[in-house]
Amino acid sequence: MAKKQFKTEVRQLLDLVINSLYSNKEIFLRELVANAADAIDKAKFESLTDSSKVRDWQIKIIPDKEAKTLKIIDNGIGMSEAEVIENIGTIAKSGTKAFMQQLEEAKAVNSPELIGQFGVGFYSAFMVADKVIIETKKADENEPAVRWESNGTGSYDISTCDKTSIGTEITVYLKESEELFLESWKISDIIRKYSDFIAYPIIVPKVTVNEDKSETISEEIINSQKAIWLRKPSEITDDEYKSFFGHLSHSQGNYAKAIHINAEGTNEFKSLLFIPETMPFNMFMPDFQKDGLQLYVKRVFITDKCKDLIPDYLRFIKGVVDSSDLPLNVSREILQDNAIIGRIQKAVTSKILAELKKMQENEPEKYQKFFKEFGKVLKEGIHMDYLNQEKVKALAMYETMNTEAGKMISLTDYVNAMPENQEDIYFITGDSREHIIANPALEYFRNKGFDVVFMTDPIDEWIIQSMMQFDKKLLKNVAKGEIILKDEEREAEEKLLKEAADKYKDLTEFLQKTLDDKVKEVRFSSRLVESPCCLVGDEHSISPQMERIFRAMKEEIPVSKRIMELNPKHPLIEGLNKLLQANKDDENLRDYAEVLLDQALLAEGTPVRDTLKFSKNIAKLMVNAIK
Repeated sequence: MAKKQFKTEVRQLLDLVINSLYSNKEIFLRELVANAADAIDKAKFESLTDSSKVRDWQIKIIPDKEAKTLKIIDNGIGMSEAEVIENIGTIAKSGTKAFMQQLEEAKAVNSPELIGQFGVGFYSAFMVADKVIIETKKADENEPAVRWESNGTGSYDISTCDKTSIGTEITVYLKESEELFLESWKISDIIRKYSDFIAYPIIVPKVTVNEDKSETISEEIINSQKAIWLRKPSEITDDEYKSFFGHLSHSQGNYAKAIHINAEGTNEFKSLLFIPETMPFNMFMPDFQKDGLQLYVKRVFITDKCKDLIPDYLRFIKGVVDSSDLPLNVSREILQDNAIIGRIQKAVTSKILAELKKMQENEPEKYQKFFKEFGKVLKEGIHMDYLNQEKVKALAMYETMNTEAGKMISLTDYVNAMPENQEDIYFITGDSREHIIANPALEYFRNKGFDVVFMTDPIDEWIIQSMMQFDKKLLKNVAKGEIILKDEEREAEEKLLKEAADKYKDLTEFLQKTLDDKVKEVRFSSRLVESPCCLVGDEHSISPQMERIFRAMKEEIPVSKRIMELNPKHPLIEGLNKLLQANKDDENLRDYAEVLLDQALLAEGTPVRDTLKFSKNIAKLMVNAIK
């Protein structure tokens, strides 16, 4: 037996591996099983050209409560003494500085796959072990079996041994505080969580108590080996899809669509994703992201908390991504910094958006149902994802002035239905269709035969900042700014407005003075057809809907003053002007002005500021009218 000393800095490096690199101790079993599967992969590859090397591939896990040991046994490639020193001794021979440099290079070029080197994942066993022994034999008659032993401190021993079977056997001598890992239920739980889809059977002893109370020990396979995402869609039943979706979503709900991805080339990965039918109850809770996509590397579960694997606005998607070439190094907690993850996200996002587009075009009823559930989340992508902004815009659905209640159309549908003389896309924001539909600001557009998009989700107020145009057409808020008329209309309308401004100059000045603390300006407009007046904002002013959102969030914002627009053709304007001209001191004039403003507020769905005063004014004016 030869005793070899670790370098002086190894203690520091082992301390890093044992205490810092893994947030969950049970991961040690994942690492050892992953290494065993990797060893079998290599042996299986060799057996393709040498049939004598074909074996019944398997991994065994044997707990011994009396000896307080856990054995992980595989019949894979095995190692020679030189390979044990090279692989198991990677940490020992590299030293802290060199090893950390290797990690940095791996992160930079994404090439060395460190899980295949026992010196990384293997040493996680010392999180739970007082001592670890490896016995391994390579499939080569000229190579003797090798024994490696260490307590993870100052040295390790290496020698030959009497092992005759090909493969590797690792014996973990557990610390007293870690004896939970000897329990069969715990082992099964870890394997099903992290290694259920390993391609080879993972076998544990099964104890059966007979009628005479004697015990029979048999073997049980505890992993399914069914990586559903690696199978052809035609081979997967609907029940299997439903079962797997239930496993991912932790619910009994159903899915709307299953999406398979088989990416080849620079980055190879396979993925199975699900679009749910209904929104989870915790969709908008801060910790929802932790239940996102599951990341596997060669069927080995890594994490369900890789936030960069899918953009936040697609966080409702459930599924699995299994990478073939992702470097699985000790930096599990910083996978989000890996460039490969970014490329996977790009491919996954593109595929999901393409499938949603297909659903929108080919299964409109199903897409309407999906969008009513997840539309407010999907639309976040208009603001967040500049690269895919136009695709997400096209996926957005809205009710419009001309659609029946509850039915939504896309902006593409809107543009296709536009009259030839309509140049822009018109929209209006508000709490609901019921509040918007009676807004006087719609009258001009209804009269011209121009449809108006109803944006009623609170998030619409935020994303409209990033939604200045669609299909090369500008989006214009019908409740802001002035109406830009076509050349053939402008001259006649400008003449009408000028005449009204001159005729009712005294009235507009009176209204401006009376309502000066509430409105920014009083002017005549072409916007109105039936209503006497309406309130509009400046081109870049905050909308009433946004004001209400801020106040609901307990944000203190100043009340913005808007513009009161008057209908020059409405008889009420003529009546008020006659009353003003007859008696400028008429006490009812101020009440009429206040009611006119409150009427405009109610018409657009905004509550009046003083309901008691509004009620008294209405009652007073009604009494005067019926005398």
